[in-house]
Amino acid sequence: MLLLVFLINTLVVAVVVIVHYEFLRLLSKLIILVKIKPRLRIVFGVFGALLAHAVEVWIFAFAYYAMINLDGWGQLSGNIDGSVLDCVYFSFSVFSTVGFGDIVPLGHLRYLTGIESLTGLVLITWSASFLYYEMQKYWHKA
Repeated sequence: MLLLVFLINTLVVAVVVIVHYEFLRLLSKLIILVKIKPRLRIVFGVFGALLAHAVEVWIFAFAYYAMINLDGWGQLSGNIDGSVLDCVYFSFSVFSTVGFGDIVPLGHLRYLTGIESLTGLVLITWSASFLYYEMQKYWHKA
């Protein structure tokens, strides 16, 4: 079972990293093409990065939702009724590494929670680097 947990977690992380890469690649092309003031290009980039993170959080949330509804994967306990939106809320708190603690993972689900925190940290940092690079190109024109 542990090998299957590892493989599923790796697959979820791989999908999220690919999604992030594609969002940033698309953003870097669109920022050049958008006919707006340079300072608004930076804002466009920020909203694009936020959208990318939201999509990634939803991917993790659907993984949690699937796992809590399958036997043997674990569960989420605490202030949760098992809905998709509860999984999204949990995923946002884990991805951002806020970790409120009102929902707690049990069983094999804990491994996905740990890797989501690490993945969120890396992807948020990647977005910050991307936005810094874009600001270097357009900040002086703002």
